[in-house]
Amino acid sequence: MSNPLHAILETHFTFPGQTNFYRGKVRDVYTLGDQLVVVASDRISAFDHILPRPIPYKGQVLNQVATHFLKATRDIVPNWLTNVPDPNVAIGHVCEPIRLEMVIRGYISGHAWRTYASGKRALCGVPLPEGMQESDRFPKPIITPATKAEEGHDEDISKEEILERGIVTEAAYEELEAYTKALFERGTQMAAERGLILVDTKYEFGKRDGKIYLIDEIHTPDSSRYFYAYGYEERQERGERQQQLSKEFVREWLMTQGFQGLEGQSMPVMPDAFVEEVSNRYIELYERVTGKAFVKGSNINIEERIYDNVVRCLGI
Repeated sequence: MSNPLHAILETHFTFPGQTNFYRGKVRDVYTLGDQLVVVASDRISAFDHILPRPIPYKGQVLNQVATHFLKATRDIVPNWLTNVPDPNVAIGHVCEPIRLEMVIRGYISGHAWRTYASGKRALCGVPLPEGMQESDRFPKPIITPATKAEEGHDEDISKEEILERGIVTEAAYEELEAYTKALFERGTQMAAERGLILVDTKYEFGKRDGKIYLIDEIHTPDSSRYFYAYGYEERQERGERQQQLSKEFVREWLMTQGFQGLEGQSMPVMPDAFVEEVSNRYIELYERVTGKAFVKGSNINIEERIYDNVVRCLGI
């Protein structure tokens, strides 16, 4: 429900005709027959843990960035989205999820860099070049899939392991790889137009009527990492950290507080000032990535607004 900072921590709707409900790390997903009503909450997760405080407007940013890119990539792959009746809500087709995250990396950063810095020279069975420094560009983008865990940590997995486990057929995997590369290329082009570098991202897919569909979100701050393009080369030459437009700064703050999601570590609580900073950064990301001004949805009776908009859209 709404908290004093007017953010959505959880929703508890009962829509007419509702047949199922699932709460993910960030989204509350309601099934109504063959349609999904996906409410983007203001929860924020890092290291596969949900932080105790929600971030005002984060859900709206997430939903509207995802919508922006889903609409812009329909010519590449069909996707689940059919309606956006509310700033925090997307409605679309029910698809059977493929239990993989198709992670693609154009640059070595985040998890890939931490793996590399530990001395390993392969990730998900993909060899990593020698002599790289953090944030260097790969000769060509690499795909490093992860299993989609029901709960807890997603795990890196190689193409060979995916096929051995029978998660998908070889033909389906080739299709997933082709879609992943094409989506990343489109995302890279769109980012460049906005003065950004799409560093890495992940895509999730499902099946509907035997056909592969793009599901979930794409190119959002929760699923992607962006660098500012201006000054990238100079920062690399000087060995400086790149300026990021992603939620990596939240992970970094958690690490300074001694939390990386490991057993026995206590989750720190973000102070008000940092919550506001995170909210502002998400809004900045929306405007920078889409080129549109961010229009804040009404934060009075947020749940009532969402419920009314969904019911009106579906005519239920």
